[in-house]
Amino acid sequence: MTQIGGPKPSVLTIDDDPIILNLVFSALKDEYLVRPFTSGPAALEYLKNNSADLILLDHNMPEMTGFEVLTALRDDPNTRDIPVIYLTGSVNSEDEITALELGAADYLLKPFRPRALTTRVRMQIELARHRNHLEELVAEKTQELSEANKKLILRDRITLDMLAQASDLRDHDTALHLERTTAYTKIIVDDLLETPTEGYIVTPEYGSDIIDAVKLHDLGKLAMPDAVLLKPGRLTEDEFAIIKTHPTYGHDMLQNAMDKMDADTLLGTALDIAFSHHEKWNGSGYPQGLKGLDIPLSARIAAISDVFDALTSERPYKRAFTPREAFDIMYKDSGTHFDPYLIDVVKRHETAFTEVSETLRDARLSDN
Repeated sequence: MTQIGGPKPSVLTIDDDPIILNLVFSALKDEYLVRPFTSGPAALEYLKNNSADLILLDHNMPEMTGFEVLTALRDDPNTRDIPVIYLTGSVNSEDEITALELGAADYLLKPFRPRALTTRVRMQIELARHRNHLEELVAEKTQELSEANKKLILRDRITLDMLAQASDLRDHDTALHLERTTAYTKIIVDDLLETPTEGYIVTPEYGSDIIDAVKLHDLGKLAMPDAVLLKPGRLTEDEFAIIKTHPTYGHDMLQNAMDKMDADTLLGTALDIAFSHHEKWNGSGYPQGLKGLDIPLSARIAAISDVFDALTSERPYKRAFTPREAFDIMYKDSGTHFDPYLIDVVKRHETAFTEVSETLRDARLSDN
């Protein structure tokens, strides 16, 4: 819009009556750059490569009526925001209503007094200027809020990653267990996203939460005593009973965090995984003994990722199974330990699972 000392605002006039065009020009020429057109098509053609600060539009014209021109202006993203003052000699109130409904900013009856015209034009251009300024301010503030929100989200994700690594490093010698488990989870989630199936529908948002939250599956191990968690051999029955409490500790930690804030889907998904990733399809798991579809989908996915990585990883009490051996073991537990449908997903992606296992395993070994 026009600044003091800046260029004149541009007013485009569309009217087939030369007398009206001359009257408009005389009334506005001192303050505005007036562009006269005698037909709608000519004005619309001009506006393809040019703009205007305001349009004065006549109602009765050959080739295109004022309503038709107004409709074309509002349908074009490049012209829809230009204020239009509708001019007509008709006293039919329905025409006025229709023009306003089609997007006209104002309505002026002919014949009009020059002062009335200049006042209406000045008012609409000022309104448009203030509206554009407000939109710029809103866009600026929205951008600032968006950047601030991105920083908060990044900070939260970094904090969660650090917490996940802290819990994982109590039980593993590198953080690659988290990387592998996350990668396996993503393979499964991507398949569910690509092939929606009743009972296994995953939205992009939920899928992203599952992939991010699986890192916190063993959060409760932070509460486990070193003598039990770090024992180099197999656990006794009593020691295993202690280890079996880590899902409950993880649940309580996350629930405590959620109680102090508004609803958060990522933490909610992390809670489901931490609490239920040791449940089994046939109900023989822990800590709740959930069965089948009562086990959250995120936890069923995490169980597969976690167990596959455990099988293919070396432990003080066992060698690392090959991916082929791990697949065979897990397939035998389909329908008992694991969700049969998700096991079928794994079968479709054996190559991807194997690549993750071998790539990240090699990376770990090269660091030692």
